[in-house]
Amino acid sequence: MTSTLAPYDAILLLSFGGPERPEDVVPFLRNVTHGRGIPDERLEEVGEHYYHFGGRSPINDQNKALLAALREELDRRGLDLPVAWGNRNWDPYLTDALRDLHAGGARRVLTIVTSAYASYSGCRQYRENIADSLARLAGEGIDLDVDKIRAYFNHPGFVDANVDAVVAAYERLGAAPGPDAPLVFVTHSIPTTMEVASGTETTGSYSIQHLDVAALIAKAAGERLGHPVPWELAYCSRSGTPLTPWTEPDVNRTLHALHADGAAQVVLAPIGFVSDHMEVIYDLDTEARATADELGMRMERAGTAGTAPEFVAGLVDLLVERAATERGEAPERVSVGALGAWPDVCRPGCCRLRAGVDSGVPAACEQPAGAAV
Repeated sequence: MTSTLAPYDAILLLSFGGPERPEDVVPFLRNVTHGRGIPDERLEEVGEHYYHFGGRSPINDQNKALLAALREELDRRGLDLPVAWGNRNWDPYLTDALRDLHAGGARRVLTIVTSAYASYSGCRQYRENIADSLARLAGEGIDLDVDKIRAYFNHPGFVDANVDAVVAAYERLGAAPGPDAPLVFVTHSIPTTMEVASGTETTGSYSIQHLDVAALIAKAAGERLGHPVPWELAYCSRSGTPLTPWTEPDVNRTLHALHADGAAQVVLAPIGFVSDHMEVIYDLDTEARATADELGMRMERAGTAGTAPEFVAGLVDLLVERAATERGEAPERVSVGALGAWPDVCRPGCCRLRAGVDSGVPAACEQPAGAAV
């Protein structure tokens, strides 16, 4: 496969965004919850997670580091395209990033979203934001074509980075995996209505995607450590009304259950996140660690993919793969596990907020209704 990114002439790293200082927290959360009518008093309460760390999200520095790592890998391969960073909910905003790329001469942009899995929050909502930004720019007389790489939860680069992280965590723990020291994979909880509506009838749902990847990571880590790794999947960061069902079990309840079964040590692996988001440093490093300490359990938290060389190289492989497809070539679509490579272009109705309900909100990077993928 030729190492070129034609017909694309720019790369966009698209992320969630986060506040930089305490006075940013409530305005940022207003952006995140736009249209839900949540009062500022409630947003102040939610913002305590950010205030706990000085009002600054870790995601911004992590995106800057990933941007630099992508630039280095692209340069290493002789791929001299501009790489921009834009966010859904905070500066630098997506619309501004696309406007700047256009001003620099870009007309066709390929996007990396900092979410590995396919769900409404992890895929479709980003595509809705892209569609909204393109409509705004069209109103300014700016025309751009924007695509995104496929969901990469089961790409070897992401999986291998997480295997390395789990092995390193057990080595730091100084204990072999087993019933006394199990592995708990953790991801962001979502409403069960979103879980049911994630993926399509021919692709795995959000939880199935995680279970498939978790089995791969546990097996590979066990082979390297010389012991089978007992594992389970737990969730963090549940929000909303208690009356709304969300995916379970919560990671803290999982720790209680494991302790009751005799586990004295545990490794937490946040495979649902590509870097140490607020959900990782607060929900796991702060709350879950407090739970483990209360139970007298030794806890080690595995790292995230972050800027691991295999992860960054894998992202660039996906850029090259998608560009080759757009040129009419037939590149190998590498994946691991049982689910296969995710479609390049999302099917209509993929990853809705609720099953059977069309929000009517336009989404980019999607096949027209009735078209074959």
